[in-house]
Amino acid sequence: MMSTNLRAWRTRACAVLVVLFTLAQTHPAFAYLKFGFEVNGQQYTLKWSGPVRYYVSDVSVPGVTQSQFQAAADNAFKTWTSVKTATLSSQFMGFTRSLPGEDDGRTTLGFLNEPTLDRVLASTSYLVDGSTGELIEADIFFNSAFPWSVAAAGEQGRFDVETIALHEIGHLFGLGHSAIGETEMGSGGRRVLSTGAVMFPIALGPGDVSMRRLRPDDIAGISDLYPAAGFNRETGSVSGRITKSGAGVFGAHIVAFDIRSGEMVGNFTLGTDGQFSIAGLQPGPHLLRVEPLDDADTTSFFDAADPVDVNFTTTYFERLVIVPRGGDSGAAEIGVVSK
Repeated sequence: MMSTNLRAWRTRACAVLVVLFTLAQTHPAFAYLKFGFEVNGQQYTLKWSGPVRYYVSDVSVPGVTQSQFQAAADNAFKTWTSVKTATLSSQFMGFTRSLPGEDDGRTTLGFLNEPTLDRVLASTSYLVDGSTGELIEADIFFNSAFPWSVAAAGEQGRFDVETIALHEIGHLFGLGHSAIGETEMGSGGRRVLSTGAVMFPIALGPGDVSMRRLRPDDIAGISDLYPAAGFNRETGSVSGRITKSGAGVFGAHIVAFDIRSGEMVGNFTLGTDGQFSIAGLQPGPHLLRVEPLDDADTTSFFDAADPVDVNFTTTYFERLVIVPRGGDSGAAEIGVVSK
C-alpha cells in the first residue's frame, strides 16, 4: 500500500486535506483532493510556486543503481510535467549524501530500509515554513525492504520504480488519492481488481508496469491544481449535493462518466452539507454515479476523525448531465438510501 505521511511542519501542526470547493457556478470548481494546511489562521493549498528542483540520494539497492533510479524518477517527473493542460516543471539537481526525511531544504528522493512498514512501498513528506506557508521541501522515500526493478517491461517479483515514483510525485506536486478503482479483501489485505488512476492508493502487484501513464482523473487533478492558460475556458464542471434522508452525506465518492469517451473523473463530498464539485471535464453529456468508500481504507482519503458515511447504496443520477464549455452544469441533487 502506498502512503503519504505529512511529517514536518515548522509549526508542528497536523496537515489535513483542505476542504476547498466553490458553491458559485460561475467560479472554477475543484476536481481532486488536494493537500493543504493552515498557518496563522490562513489556509494554503500545498503546491509549488516554481520548478521542483530535486536531488537523488547516493544509495543503491540490489537491481537498481543510483543512476538507474534517477532515470526512472526523471521519466516519472516528465510524465507529469508533459501534461499539456497543466503548467509545472522539474529539474534534477544532482546526487546527494542526504537521505529523504532530513530537514535540509532539499527535495530528495531515495531508498530507506523500513522493514517495519511492511505495507508501505513509498511515502512522501513535506516541510512547510510555519510563518509564511512556503513549501520548503518534499521528500520521497522508497522502502528498500521490498525488491525493486527498473526493467522496461517489468520484472517478476519486483516493484517498478517508475510506477511507484509516478504515484508519489503526484503527491509531491500536491495531489491526494483517487478512489477510481476496485479492491477486494484477501488474506493478505486488500487486492486491487482494477484501477482508473495513477493516484489510486493501493499499488498493483510486483512486475506490473501498466500504471506508468496518467489517466483522465490524474490529468484533471493536476490541471486543476496547476492550470495552463485556457484550461478553465475549455473544460467544464458539475456540482451538486448528495443527501440521505434529507441530510448531507460526508465522504461520498462521485464519478462523472463521459459517455462519449468513457473517461472518468471523480471527487468527494467534502463537508457535512453533502456538497460536491468536479472540474476538468470535457464538454458534453456525463453520467453521475455516487458510491460509498466501503471497499477502501477511508483514512487513505480523509482524516480518521472525519464523519465519513459508507452506509448507503450506489446510486446513479436520474438523468444525464450536460457539461458546458467554460462553465458549470448546475446543481445536481442526488439522494441515496441506506443499505
